[in-house]
Amino acid sequence: MPIEKALNLSQEKNLDLVEIVAKINPPVVRICDYSKLLYQQEKAERKQRIKERSDEMKHIRLSFNIGKHDMEIKARQAEDFLKEGLRVQIELVLKGREKGHKELAENKLKEFLTFIKNPYKIVQDIKNNPRGLTIIIN
Repeated sequence: MPIEKALNLSQEKNLDLVEIVAKINPPVVRICDYSKLLYQQEKAERKQRIKERSDEMKHIRLSFNIGKHDMEIKARQAEDFLKEGLRVQIELVLKGREKGHKELAENKLKEFLTFIKNPYKIVQDIKNNPRGLTIIIN
């Protein structure tokens, strides 16, 4: 369609004539509301940034003899990370003879998970490491 005809048509509908692809001949244009198009592009970019960020992982370290109040504070910190859409790796560090009490350490990790009030999904179940136990939630 000729440019003049496209301009007249867009003015009749009170919309804008937006150039989509300029490199080809004839150029591709669209009749639409330009501000709405910009908003949709911004929205798509924000969604993309959130997806990029979800690959990031935050770490929370607990000790075997951690107190209840300290556990609640660390749980709140984990909730904040989860709200941002980040993965959280929770590590319970075991030293010396603590490594002989794996069952107690697993119970401590499970107790920590009960303090997290936000809904979460376990990505990787409790796993033994040389330093202790880890679990990853999303």
